[in-house]
Amino acid sequence: MKITISDINHIQQAAKEFVSQMGDSTIFAFYGKMGSGKTTLIKAICEELGVEDVITSPTFAIVNEYRSATTAELIYHFDFYRIKKIEEVYDMGYEDYFFSGSLCFIEWPELIEALLPEDAVKVHIEEKEDGAREVII
Repeated sequence: MKITISDINHIQQAAKEFVSQMGDSTIFAFYGKMGSGKTTLIKAICEELGVEDVITSPTFAIVNEYRSATTAELIYHFDFYRIKKIEEVYDMGYEDYFFSGSLCFIEWPELIEALLPEDAVKVHIEEKEDGAREVII
């Protein structure tokens, strides 16, 4: 599946389309260059899922936890950009998150590729020359 985001004003429509295609999957690994819009898209998806909290990148915390106001579902947002050693991910107890049945949105999954569950959905975000983003699932 492919979702095109022509500009930031269309991000919520893209998030709505993404959510409609999520199915029963719970682990979503977002790949893309720095500045490609991973955090912005995850923020819009969380809002579409009913999160009312302030949604920010967990760059320093590694993981942020949100709860949907509409379904009370837990959502975990990871940013592994600052991971230096895979042992850090083991130490944080990643299994408790990844295998909890809760939604997990992961930025920089290439740094922990070996730990991703087999059924993780890979989401690639590519920036086009005109500034549009293409989300490929």
